[in-house]
Amino acid sequence: MENGIDFFTTTCLNWQNLLEDDQHKQIVMDSLHFLTSENRIWLYGFVLMPNHIYLLWRKQEAWAEKNIQQMFLKYTAQKIKFSLKDNGRLEELERYKSTQWDRDYHFWERNAYKTSMYDRKVAEQKLDYIHDNPVKAGLCEMCVDYRYSSARYYELNEDEWGFITHYAEHI
Repeated sequence: MENGIDFFTTTCLNWQNLLEDDQHKQIVMDSLHFLTSENRIWLYGFVLMPNHIYLLWRKQEAWAEKNIQQMFLKYTAQKIKFSLKDNGRLEELERYKSTQWDRDYHFWERNAYKTSMYDRKVAEQKLDYIHDNPVKAGLCEMCVDYRYSSARYYELNEDEWGFITHYAEHI
């Protein structure tokens, strides 16, 4: 295998609760659906928290040299910006005003973290970690109760999203 499964996390600017809004979470989910349906990535696990995202994914071979992470972050930022504008939430939008010359708004922290995993045990540890995140944050009592997560896929064999691939197929 040329590329391993990537553990990727990004944080909303200044840890703001940008993803508390289900509409914004849906933008992220739609983007992940696009990336999987267009054969750009395999998505193995995820959780969308109010102020950060954890993903386990792997680029498909044709996209191995492309910066999928950058495409994902740019697309979701643009869609969230338009959503805030279209819904008249301009005061909220101003909290994401950029001080950088190359953009008007900034939704994601620049220090996104990514590491590749080639070991099944490490992938399982990361899955457990991301699935336990909503429980530790007090958003639910059991990881399977949190909707914006792949926990139900692994724990209950329920695939509400329809685009998750089991990590054991590729590691």
